[in-house]
Amino acid sequence: MRFSTGLVGEERTAALEAECTRLEALGAKRVRLLRADGVNESCLVMQDVEGNEFCLD
Repeated sequence: MRFSTGLVGEERTAALEAECTRLEALGAKRVRLLRADGVNESCLVMQDVEGNEFCLD
């Protein structure tokens, strides 16, 4: 799920966390935060209500 296009660093992480909170209220579950590694920006792995994983990036 494209969410924080164009954001980097802490600004990106904050936007991902805010969207994670919104989705958790709808039944999604946080799995893990993958931090930026110099090649890829941070993304947040989540599960929908059926257990399917998806990434917020």
